[in-house]
Amino acid sequence: MTSTRLDRNPDTQVDPQKEYRALIRSLSYSQGFGLLFVQCSPAAGERLIAKVQEDLPQKRIEVLSLTEPIETLYDQVDSLYRNHPINVLFVQGIEHSLYAYEKNRLWINDAQRRSYSETGIPRLLQHLNLSRERFWETFPFCFVFLIPHFALKYFIRRAPDFFDWNSGVFEFPMEREWLHQESARVTLEQWQQDDSWDLSPDQCRKNLLEIQALIEEPDQTNEPKANLYFEKGRLFGIVGEREEAIASYDQALQIKPDFHEAWYNRGSALGELGHYEEAIASYNQALEIKPDFHEVWTYRGIALGNLGHYQEAIASYDQALKIKPDDYDVWNIRGAALSQLGHYEGAIASYDQALKIKSDDHDVWDIRGYALRQLGRTDEAITSFDQALAIQPELADAFYNKACCYALQGNIHLAIENLQKAIRLKPNQFQELAKTDSAFDDMRDEPRFQELLVAKISVGNG
Repeated sequence: MTSTRLDRNPDTQVDPQKEYRALIRSLSYSQGFGLLFVQCSPAAGERLIAKVQEDLPQKRIEVLSLTEPIETLYDQVDSLYRNHPINVLFVQGIEHSLYAYEKNRLWINDAQRRSYSETGIPRLLQHLNLSRERFWETFPFCFVFLIPHFALKYFIRRAPDFFDWNSGVFEFPMEREWLHQESARVTLEQWQQDDSWDLSPDQCRKNLLEIQALIEEPDQTNEPKANLYFEKGRLFGIVGEREEAIASYDQALQIKPDFHEAWYNRGSALGELGHYEEAIASYNQALEIKPDFHEVWTYRGIALGNLGHYQEAIASYDQALKIKPDDYDVWNIRGAALSQLGHYEGAIASYDQALKIKSDDHDVWDIRGYALRQLGRTDEAITSFDQALAIQPELADAFYNKACCYALQGNIHLAIENLQKAIRLKPNQFQELAKTDSAFDDMRDEPRFQELLVAKISVGNG
């Protein structure tokens, strides 16, 4: 029988056949209340139950599968026992009641975890501690809890009164072939899901626990482990835990330094934290491995732009466009970078390329109009703003910029008409902006203009 201590040498090899024979002996001889713990994966647990049912046909075996968190186990077992004679009851899914308490363990790196001590006691374990004698008096059969490694630690540390009544702890590591299949399934399923970035925090936490269990399997090998750390980092990113995501990508890269996707995702997480120089260094590592990585050139450009290095950003966007010339977003942000440098002609050319690909983006028509306005091409700018408003009729920025163009043309009537529409949509923003905008300098003395700047206007009023 396997040691029940958590400090067992991880290099100690477990003989699954020997472990199984010991479990069968314990179940064969069990009489009355008994308590066994089996550390295994959910998939291994299913196979184990089927094999025990086949090898112990004389035993009346039932299975209680828990798929949601619970606070008490007694009532569910009692309900099952009232309807079925039982010699052995397998209990699966206890870990669902521990996820909330396990979260902190997953939100730290491996070095911290070694000194981490879980706090708090899940309600389910409190109930088991307090009810152990009631279980012994009421249920004359053997309980077999099928649990992952982290759940076993909870029983030992947080439910010692209940756990101390156990008569055996057994461990069934995954067979290497099955372990690799499960690792591949977990990573491949996530990468293939179009909506995998929309997972809920609870689903992410469950997936993280499954991944961590696979990482901790003693027969796990480096290639799948690197992929699992990568997926772990991606899940941390989904729930906004950027530092933890970076730590996971670092662990993947320690195993597989040429993992260009990990360098890319690491750079993205650093960029989201505002660590742009480190992000660029990470992107550069990815590009050394895969020079035609289109997304890396794009996000490298964004990071450079955030540092104010617009010329270098444009060069990075140009590399992205060499790889994917029809990338609408890159043409758009390239235009914005050119505008920041005052290169409005180049910006307009970039926006025109974007609009050839996607002509119904009102924001691009709007910022294109702004660039035309900066060049003094007010008629063309107004036409561009009108295109934006045809798509989004309540685009306040477009109305404001049209007002500026008409003011520069000396058309006070249309300037006030469009400014009024902008202010009705965003009173606080555009009343204050118009007070200092040089476009309106020639109409400062116009009474209708002055009235508009001080009028009390509610958003959306006609």
